[in-house]
Amino acid sequence: MKTKYIVFFLLAAVIMTGCGQSYEEKQRLSRAEQARLHREDSLALKIGVMPTLDCLPIYVAKDYGLFDSTKADIRLKPFKAQIDCDAALMKGAIEGCITDIVRGQWMKGKGTALDYVAATNTYWQLVSNRLARIRRINQMNDKMIAMARFSATALLADYAVDSAKLKSEDVFKVQINDVNLRLQMLMNNEMDAVLLPEPQATTARLYKNPVLMDSRDKDMWLGVIAFRKKDMKDERRKQQLDVFMKGYNAACDSINKNGLKHYARTIEKYCGTDEKTVNALPKIKFRRAEAPRQKDIETADKWLK
Repeated sequence: MKTKYIVFFLLAAVIMTGCGQSYEEKQRLSRAEQARLHREDSLALKIGVMPTLDCLPIYVAKDYGLFDSTKADIRLKPFKAQIDCDAALMKGAIEGCITDIVRGQWMKGKGTALDYVAATNTYWQLVSNRLARIRRINQMNDKMIAMARFSATALLADYAVDSAKLKSEDVFKVQINDVNLRLQMLMNNEMDAVLLPEPQATTARLYKNPVLMDSRDKDMWLGVIAFRKKDMKDERRKQQLDVFMKGYNAACDSINKNGLKHYARTIEKYCGTDEKTVNALPKIKFRRAEAPRQKDIETADKWLK
């Protein structure tokens, strides 16, 4: 009997020792895997994106294989608010992002050197809450406008107030950074008016919320794709950027040829919208990469000063 017990305990000890080695091995492999993934991510070209239609060419290029993966590892980093996306760019967590010129010039003023590699077709609409019965901007006295500080939406909010000859202090500009939350607050009657890009503006219009102002009518094209100048000095990063730009231009061509509805699932997936909104989107032509206009940069600089 004693022999049996001795054998049993020896076997148990062997099993426990084996389990301990297995756990340590798993931990070692896990740390090695994490290190490998971190290295791959640091070497990849990381682009900050938003749930907005100006990012569609980037989403299409990624999902439809238009970025040459044999030459560059391009990864999309999603953000809900532009301020968070830009913060990641400023601290170097990403190399580039979709933003606007006002944000870009503000970041430059804070010490982050940027290259604008492309102007986008982004526009914003000032949409009022249908239940507030606001049909003109001059009716915004003592009302709230949702926007984001130091951004195109803040500039446009000031422009709207000035154009209606209202006093700035008589209109309450409320900082709501998350663009989908901004839309939600309008729909829930928590905000008198909001500044929205597409596709959020289309959703607002579908529910009969009046459009008070459209940035396109003011000849303001403030959307851009920005990259950190410091990162782009590296030859490997330059090659990655070249792959990104070729894929971006190919995606613009494809969207213009096939139409937005052809990419309905992509829009729904990344923008968090529905089929009804996609079907109601206006016809939009996506511009191939070209530098933003100097007049738009000057508009941003003048407002920031």
